[in-house]
Amino acid sequence: MNIIAVIGAGTMGNGIAHVFAQNGFQVHLIDVSKEALDRGLATIAKNLDRMVAKEKISETDKDNTLANIKSFTELKAGVSKVDLAIEAATENMTIKLKIFKELDEVCDATTILASNTSSISITQIAAATSRPEKVIGMHFMNPVPIMKLVEIIRGYSTSNETTTAIMELSKKLGKTPTEVNDYPGFVANRILMPMINEAIETLHHGVAGVQEIDTVMKLGMAHPMGPLQLADFIGLDVCLSILNVMHDGFKNPKYAPSPLLVNMVMAGKKGVKSGEGFYDYAESRKAEVVSSQFTN
Repeated sequence: MNIIAVIGAGTMGNGIAHVFAQNGFQVHLIDVSKEALDRGLATIAKNLDRMVAKEKISETDKDNTLANIKSFTELKAGVSKVDLAIEAATENMTIKLKIFKELDEVCDATTILASNTSSISITQIAAATSRPEKVIGMHFMNPVPIMKLVEIIRGYSTSNETTTAIMELSKKLGKTPTEVNDYPGFVANRILMPMINEAIETLHHGVAGVQEIDTVMKLGMAHPMGPLQLADFIGLDVCLSILNVMHDGFKNPKYAPSPLLVNMVMAGKKGVKSGEGFYDYAESRKAEVVSSQFTN
């Protein structure tokens, strides 16, 4: 595989593009919005500058990485002649099915189609195409340039050949691919999201405050980040979407999202991306100031 298309220039999409480009692949970064593409490329450049400052890469490495990325606003042009197309759009089934149907129509028959979904069924996504054996999940972790894990999700019809190719490709990126089967939430979020949801419920019921809950989990359980801070970092809207997928998929009330989480998302309090969640990020992206709604 030499040419990789990434559909979506947001947080995950630009991170995936960054990692492939830094490892010598030609990357086609695709988004319907030129503004989103510009923001994505600026983020990649900023992250590369940070790596140069830390002497992890050279200026030449940075220039070569950026030169490996081309941006497109037209899907058909962006996926022409690519070996792999990775969808990194919003965690919404309707949007993903539409993208995969279009990818199936315009990509070469040999192109593997992958989704960076963190919870949605690969089997269902694959059913929207005529090549289910070539559809697979590649769930990268955020921030993509730093985190080593890639969950490789086999759909019901994903072939051994496709799985092997993607496992080997992930290793070439310096990642650790881990194969899992296709159930709601896979492994990472099936375990993580109920923990985050329970932390939110613990806050909602007044057991402890925001910083206290995060401190217990950081110091008592050796977590690098507390669950409420992590929820802010992931995005509370994303957490809610994943929990809804799991609740719908398993029909088990233990996956029902906390009413507090639902209300916060409806109020636009989505975490770091909106400037406020469980913490206030007006002055810093670090979780240092608890949101005023939890300090009264």
